[in-house]
Amino acid sequence: MPRWILNRFFDRDDQSKPRFALQGTVNWMHALALLVDSPLFTDPKLSRHYAQVARRTVNEPADTLVFGKILMAFANVAALKSINADITHHYDIVRAAIVAWYYCVYFTCEAMIAATSGSNPKTHAKTIRQWHSDIVMRNFAVKPFSLFLNSLVPGDVERDIALIRGTNAYDLNTFPVNDEAAWGAVFSYLKGTAEYEREWNEEEIRKTPAFRALGVRNFRTRAARYLRDSKLRNAKVNFLVQAFRFRGKANYRDTLFLSYGDDRSNQLVGFCQDLFIVSKAFMRMAAFYLSRRVERGTWESFLDDLETNSRLSLEVDVLRI
Repeated sequence: MPRWILNRFFDRDDQSKPRFALQGTVNWMHALALLVDSPLFTDPKLSRHYAQVARRTVNEPADTLVFGKILMAFANVAALKSINADITHHYDIVRAAIVAWYYCVYFTCEAMIAATSGSNPKTHAKTIRQWHSDIVMRNFAVKPFSLFLNSLVPGDVERDIALIRGTNAYDLNTFPVNDEAAWGAVFSYLKGTAEYEREWNEEEIRKTPAFRALGVRNFRTRAARYLRDSKLRNAKVNFLVQAFRFRGKANYRDTLFLSYGDDRSNQLVGFCQDLFIVSKAFMRMAAFYLSRRVERGTWESFLDDLETNSRLSLEVDVLRI
């Protein structure tokens, strides 16, 4: 059957491939879901990881920010719970589900930042940078959410991914059915995000007067590579960067892969369930950290209040330690 709009959007020799875009989307989220449902990610493991986190000096405004941000995350997880409870057509709601998933991650990251430094970055870019410095580099996140790259210079990325990957040969092209395949998909998405971020940075560098002054079109010359790598060396990739890219693909790019083409409804059923599993696990990880940072006793008071007054269907136990 002709794909009229597909041909309209793209040249026939370079058509978008909705199947492959959906495949990577589904496989990454299922990989994460498998890993947070493994012995590596359990309450006892989380408790031990955060056991040495020191309670900070009382800071009521910062604690209020923590409670407000985690409540926003909680509301987005509740949305995913309800989405999964009553779906008659998954294609209709899958974009909204991805956005709810992202904002659970985003607000949870903001809560963890507020618990660490009392900051409220306010923009996605600032939140990403501060999540990296306040949380990732201080070992306040747990695998698979703690993986990162500290440079986007191509040689550095190849070296670091090789070290992280080891002998694991799986990638995003394989639907993961065990932990090894899940890790392979996660490593693959980390590398893919690094490449995406590198390409975006290269496009920005091409617009600069310094690059135009070189009179070149690419980064093959030593001077062009130096200009590029001086910026890429300070660029980072972490889980929030990956989540931001993931939301962007659904919300702004790849307009076809979540609403068009062959019927893959069965894949979307599991995908929406995985979004709920992963968002809930991410928020639970944060709860172990947040409960040790806010003023003693206030975490329990916050949850008791939610249990009494929340109108959401999500159980407060997801945040109880």
